[in-house]
Amino acid sequence: MKKAVFQLILVLFFISLCLGVFLLTKHILQLPFRATNDALHKEGAAMTLDFLIPGGTYLDEKATIGEVIKIGLEKTSSPFEKALRPFSELIPPGYRYLGDLLLFFFWTLSFLTFFRVFTFMGYGRALRASLLLGGVTYYFMPDFSPGSGEDILFVGFPLLIILFRFYLVRRKRAKTNDR
Repeated sequence: MKKAVFQLILVLFFISLCLGVFLLTKHILQLPFRATNDALHKEGAAMTLDFLIPGGTYLDEKATIGEVIKIGLEKTSSPFEKALRPFSELIPPGYRYLGDLLLFFFWTLSFLTFFRVFTFMGYGRALRASLLLGGVTYYFMPDFSPGSGEDILFVGFPLLIILFRFYLVRRKRAKTNDR
């Protein structure tokens, strides 16, 4: 009974912590950008909001911090992506996605080779770890398709495999303990 109450208290604590962080973030994103940044400059704060200002963009007095972040995220982030976008749009989408898939499998195979040669990992664990690390590497490397849809897919799929494996192992252990 004590263990169940402790777990319930722990779960309620984490839920309230997540809810508090969510509400605080929502409140901060709704603050006016200019007034908040000016107040931070006036106080001599160690960190101001100047790094959020996108170059060449006019910000009116009513712009919120969330809107400024959204404007910054809509712009392309790297010169490499700006230079390759016209060439990428010339390639048919099917070939772009095939190139993305091959690039993901290249990184996965590289990590798999590393794990099998330099560690004592088994094939299953090495494959799961290399899929995840291949997806993370693919996420941060330039690819053939602009946008982050396939990037999230290549990170999310290995995470789902790892979580499913974790679920199966826990289920098998629970059955073993019941006997």
